[in-house]
Amino acid sequence: MVLMKEFYHGRRVLVTGHTGFKGAWLCEILKFLGAQVVGYGLEPPTEPSLFALADAGRDIVSVIGDIRDGVHLREVFEENDPEIVIHMAAQPIVRESYRNPVETYSVNVMGTVNVLECARNSRSVRSVLNVTTDKVYRNREWEWGYREEDVLDGYDPYSNSKSCSELVTASYRRSFFEKNGCSVSTARAGNVIGGGDFARDRIVPDCVRHAVKREKIILRNPNSVRPYQFVLDPLFAYLLIAMRQFDDRRYEGSYNIGPGDDGCMTTGELARMFCRIWGEADWCVRGDDGQHEANMLKLDCSRFRNVFGWKCDQNLLHAMEQTVELYKAIYEKKGISEIMHRQMEERFEELGFS
Repeated sequence: MVLMKEFYHGRRVLVTGHTGFKGAWLCEILKFLGAQVVGYGLEPPTEPSLFALADAGRDIVSVIGDIRDGVHLREVFEENDPEIVIHMAAQPIVRESYRNPVETYSVNVMGTVNVLECARNSRSVRSVLNVTTDKVYRNREWEWGYREEDVLDGYDPYSNSKSCSELVTASYRRSFFEKNGCSVSTARAGNVIGGGDFARDRIVPDCVRHAVKREKIILRNPNSVRPYQFVLDPLFAYLLIAMRQFDDRRYEGSYNIGPGDDGCMTTGELARMFCRIWGEADWCVRGDDGQHEANMLKLDCSRFRNVFGWKCDQNLLHAMEQTVELYKAIYEKKGISEIMHRQMEERFEELGFS
């Protein structure tokens, strides 16, 4: 079997959304693997940002651009000849999608069209992965995990736009990519936790903001169940899919990426875990504003496990400990890159990718 470091060394990889939280982590992983990274995305979406704090733009080609600008995006493809495309650029927040639905659909649907259009017209691209979300499914509030063949029909504008992105990708795969030798997959990832996320309306960043100010953490829906996983697990999963399908189209398709039932817990349980590890933090409940969010959400990730032979099984308590460790380093302004690289290399070894 080709090992991940051997495969990615010198490989040209284009990452959209590279300035975001997961994008910054992915850039660092790819540099660790020896890849030639081209990033395409907006200016970092938060202040502070992990992209800036970790100096993730160092030693890569970092292009500031909007995936809705198809002309500019195509120029970047033509100038850099990527072999692999990992598409993560998105408007990723459910509550923001209620505030700005038109922008959400524009970015998440037409942005995907532009990326796929550039890939299909590229002379170099052999593997494309579109990262969507666990929220693409029609949520029936049942207690078992959704499988890849379940109905795509996200409720809110964010979730629905990602369902549309899945359908666009499936259409492009059948209509164009089957004829040009490029493999295309989608990854439907569950909620991630990890140090360096500063987005609004996400549970861990909200916990951190309140804890730093010594304020009570405010929870809207403490009983909502979500599949939580450490940020490195889905990122390594994306790289594994992109690698395996590069020379073998039998690996292309759609994959749920998430933990088993032991990684599914309520928002309240996650907040309680955070408070215990952070220290001197507490939370309370405040009624929400009536905007719909799913109460129960689980994924069945057996397809990914059966095809690739591993699952995202990082212990959630350990994941939260690593998350808090990096946040505290950020606020103390010391050892940020060193901690990221230690966490990254440790997980790489644990997963057996070396």
